[in-house]
Amino acid sequence: ALTGGVSSDIWKVKLRAGPVCVKRALPRLRVAELWEAPVGRNRYEWRWMQVAARIAPGCAPRVLAHDEAGLFAMEYLDAGRYPLWKHELRAGRADPAFARQVGERLAQVHAATAGDARMAAEFATDEGFHAIRLEPYLLATARRHADVAAQLLRLAERTAATRTALVHGDVSPKNILIGPQGPVFLDAECAWYGDPAFDLAFCLNHLLLKCLWVPGAADRFMACYDTLAGGYLSVHGAAGLEARAASLLPGLLLARIDGKSPVEYVTEEAQKARVRTVARALLVSPPDTLAEVRSAWHGS
Repeated sequence: ALTGGVSSDIWKVKLRAGPVCVKRALPRLRVAELWEAPVGRNRYEWRWMQVAARIAPGCAPRVLAHDEAGLFAMEYLDAGRYPLWKHELRAGRADPAFARQVGERLAQVHAATAGDARMAAEFATDEGFHAIRLEPYLLATARRHADVAAQLLRLAERTAATRTALVHGDVSPKNILIGPQGPVFLDAECAWYGDPAFDLAFCLNHLLLKCLWVPGAADRFMACYDTLAGGYLSVHGAAGLEARAASLLPGLLLARIDGKSPVEYVTEEAQKARVRTVARALLVSPPDTLAEVRSAWHGS
């Protein structure tokens, strides 16, 4: 058994031909609050990896087999050759050039699937995305912050109603490997044909929060924020996308403190207060650009 996941069982299986990785989605996630999700998401993760690897070769593990009972097998990527981006950031090693690659590869998948009716039909996973992302993040946070609840509800409604590209749904440093040829994306079980601004905002949110985890590397994390956003928008700068990402980001920022899935490394009350202050102000006066979010965070 491999450790680290809250939503699936994951195993390293040794075969004569070499090791593989097998994954099975759980009906109830391993978190403190009740959080349930359809196990059928396993199939959509498998399909996302196939689609993404075809668009940007090497950006996802090679998938080997899928079982309708709810398991799939993929190649096993050794940590010695594929270090986890989260571990590198924890050590203060934040490479803006790699962050730019993350933005560019993510944007390639979005751009190649934009306006694709066949993809929209294949990844019509609205129910699952609501259960795994919108409800535990934005809606759960709205129940704890009555004064900005209306803003959070509007963000959830807008995100749910925007269906323009194939979305990964969990673009986080814990799900990105640093491969020899660039970033490799894991854990696409939230895959959904929806708003690509969600993926961009979700990943940038982690870079902001990492400033609280490793304060000494905050400037390097912010440099990564800039290059990731710039790399993404240089490839897929669809009209309105940056504004949607910028206005969604403070909702996700607040959700990682007061939603159902708080980040494990923000534990001090002063740090939580900083997040709440910045996020709530930006929810009340929504930003149009990612640079505005950066400025608000940097100046807090």
